[in-house]
Amino acid sequence: MKRVSYNTSNSYETMFENNNTTKSIWLVFHGIGYLSKYFLKYFENLNPLENYVIAPQAPSKYYLKNEYKYVGASWLTKIDTKDELQNNFAYLDAVVENEGIINSKNLVLFGFSQGVSILTRWMAMRQIQPKNIILYAGGIPNELTKENFEYLNFEDTKVTFIYGNSDFFLTEKRLETEKKKIESLFQNKAEILSFEGGHEMKPNLIAELVSNK
Repeated sequence: MKRVSYNTSNSYETMFENNNTTKSIWLVFHGIGYLSKYFLKYFENLNPLENYVIAPQAPSKYYLKNEYKYVGASWLTKIDTKDELQNNFAYLDAVVENEGIINSKNLVLFGFSQGVSILTRWMAMRQIQPKNIILYAGGIPNELTKENFEYLNFEDTKVTFIYGNSDFFLTEKRLETEKKKIESLFQNKAEILSFEGGHEMKPNLIAELVSNK
């Protein structure tokens, strides 16, 4: 296999304004099959005066359901994972630099489904210290260890894991494994919550996960 390096570009979406009334800056990672502009609709219930939402776009776009009509995207697959991760990291670095939020003290990292995977990898590799980490209906990659998150100050960062009690991706065995992993990685500091429902976003719950007081 041969490889080349080249420059590329990618879009991302934002919602509301980042100004002197903003109390939380959300960096939200969608799951497989989403586009960032549609993923943003789940955050419409947030107070627009206190929240600013940034939705990075997974780079690998494809047509859904073989209809050549609707488009979705994926962050990475099992093919060329290491290279794709580095490409994703470089893209996310560029997004936060462009938005000027690299050292933000009111950053909320939110990941849904596959978005949890890229969020936790990027956060750990770049040692991001957000105000809130919300892991929603997704699994943390097995290569990440407790040592990857030792840099976190849990006095400053709140960690929440949330899932639907009828999520078809979360068998009883897998849920038990994920809970143990989360307890270990985040030193028993993570709050674990469930809701009535499956593998789905619940907009009414999202606004309750972060306090802007």
